[in-house]
Amino acid sequence: MRKSGFMEGAIIATLAIFLTKFIGIVYVTPFYSIVGSQGGALYGYAYNIYNFFLIISSAGIPLAISKLSSEYNTLNMQKEKEYMFKLTQIIILIFSIISFLLCFFLAPFIADLIIGNITNGNSVADVTFVIRCVSFAILVVPLLSVSRGYLQGHGYITPASLSQVIEQIIRVLIIIFGSFYTLKILHLSLKSAIGVAVFGASIGALISYFYLMNKLFKVKSKNKVDSSSLSKEDKLNILKKIITYSIPFIITNVANTLYNTTDMILLNRGLVSIGFSDIDTETISGIFTTWGNKLNVIVTSIATGIAISLVPNVAKSNAQKDYKAINNIFNKTLQIFFYIALPLAIFMSIFSTSIWQVFYGPSEFGPIVFRYSIITAALDALCIMICNGLQGLNKSKLIYISIFLGLGINLLLDIPLIKLFNSLNIYPYYGAITATLIGYLISLVIPLVTLKRKYKINYESTIKKLPKLFSTYIIMILLSLLFSGIIKGISNRLLLIVILGIIGIVLLVIYYIFNRNELENLFGKSIKNIIRKKREE
Repeated sequence: MRKSGFMEGAIIATLAIFLTKFIGIVYVTPFYSIVGSQGGALYGYAYNIYNFFLIISSAGIPLAISKLSSEYNTLNMQKEKEYMFKLTQIIILIFSIISFLLCFFLAPFIADLIIGNITNGNSVADVTFVIRCVSFAILVVPLLSVSRGYLQGHGYITPASLSQVIEQIIRVLIIIFGSFYTLKILHLSLKSAIGVAVFGASIGALISYFYLMNKLFKVKSKNKVDSSSLSKEDKLNILKKIITYSIPFIITNVANTLYNTTDMILLNRGLVSIGFSDIDTETISGIFTTWGNKLNVIVTSIATGIAISLVPNVAKSNAQKDYKAINNIFNKTLQIFFYIALPLAIFMSIFSTSIWQVFYGPSEFGPIVFRYSIITAALDALCIMICNGLQGLNKSKLIYISIFLGLGINLLLDIPLIKLFNSLNIYPYYGAITATLIGYLISLVIPLVTLKRKYKINYESTIKKLPKLFSTYIIMILLSLLFSGIIKGISNRLLLIVILGIIGIVLLVIYYIFNRNELENLFGKSIKNIIRKKREE
């Protein structure tokens, strides 16, 4: 195994995560045809709650471990690094067990909170059952996350990323074949099929964990260190660092899940209060929590990949007091958003009807909701990247302030905006999306302005590129609207896939021609290094 630099690691991690998310998108077409809208809503209820408890138990740990491992390696503190890893495994096991028990036994209360006034859709008992089925994954995934973080902190991005692909493949196979066999062959209930589907997370994580243990053994065998000579004071300091480093990462990840969970709960209540039927409300909720969200991760996966490489590299530069490198990393992060994440979201928004048709077929609400929500996914991606970069700089307070203000605004505006949009004859569910959009903007403006004013981060190199880039946006949007109008009305999925693929390639080539120098400066060297090193292996 070999180590990776910032951009190389970012590319490898992003590609692996993109592949993982792509697999997670592809399966939804057969899964949707098996379980339908009601099953999708039930699946979404379980997974949103699972993600919340998973984040409490582990989400901050991998990046915290990655940051600490990188920091200790840079400072050649090998004993501290080894003790940190052992201690983290114990902590994460305790939190996993507690989180599992809370999720399992609080499932009825959570289910009742989710369902609200809905009486003609999924029942409280159904939601309780699937939450309990998925809760078992909480016992495995956190331990898997610790191992990934340790490898990432040492620069071994490839095995950590590959383990995610393995986990996803196994999970998806169980979701599709398990739900089909349960529902169509055994003719059991819909809740049983969804229960089998969500339990796939446990099996996928377990198999991925065994793979990663083999890789981890090889790394640790090369660097055997005895940490027993550390003093109690040293051990206590390490514990404090684990806690203080993990909390901001946990909050960053909890924020994303809380946005989804808040929208899920308040959306149900808001739509019912203005006269939407229970069936339509659950259909729209399913789009928010499951079907649309699966497509949104195409954009957010970019942020996750960047964050994996971003944190250890910022932490390393911070430990070395290399502020020029930190400034460069932040500007590259912003440029990745403007050159990749945002144009991708705009493209998907314009072709929302065709994309939805490909994956799910005709839908009254799907394309309408997705058209707007994909834009919030782009801001979510940037928020993830910036907050994780801040954590690499140990700017925890700034993370707390920006995230909690954004979340608070979203919580306050959700139902009022739903009702306002309804009174203005605008899609009322756009109110919930707008609340999320405003929340993310607040969570972004505060840290970006503070970094510039207090910590002298200079965005000039990024700002200079924007006028030309935005001119390209206008051209690409006009071309996309033209192509979208031409293919409007085509309903054959296979034909749409081919046409969208051709259009995507044409637009990508045009986009590359307009921004060739900037894209090659941003990615070219790292991609060449990856190819060269692969040839040498």
